[in-house]
Order: sequence, then structure tokens, then C-alpha cells
Amino acid sequence: MSNRHEIQQELAQAENRLSDLRNSESGLGVHETQTVTIEPSCGDEMQSLRDECSQLRAILEAMEASED
Repeated sequence: MSNRHEIQQELAQAENRLSDLRNSESGLGVHETQTVTIEPSCGDEMQSLRDECSQLRAILEAMEASED
């Protein structure tokens, strides 16, 4: 089993990757006056990262609860 620090690092990496994907999907920096339809190209990877983040948060919460 990984220790808390490793899990926190893994969570931060997953959250950063998810944020990067969101930013690339949203087309930040594009300033147009027309309506743009965004079609996700990284949907599966983003869902996988959301699931991973959720699992890691649950592990951290369980670790905290067991220390109380």
C-alpha cells in the first residue's frame, strides 16, 4: 500500500493532467465572436482521470478516518 504522500502526489498529477485536458478541450486563447460547438476529443481519458481522482480522494479520506 502506498503512503499518504505518494497518494497525494498521484492525485495532484491526475488533477493537473485533467486540468490540462480541460483547457485544451475548451480552446482557451481563442477569441471569436461566433458560437463554437465543442466536441470532446479526450472524453474517455478525462472520465478515467475523474474516476482515478475520486478513488484517490476516497483512499485519503479512509486513511484520515482510520487515524482518528
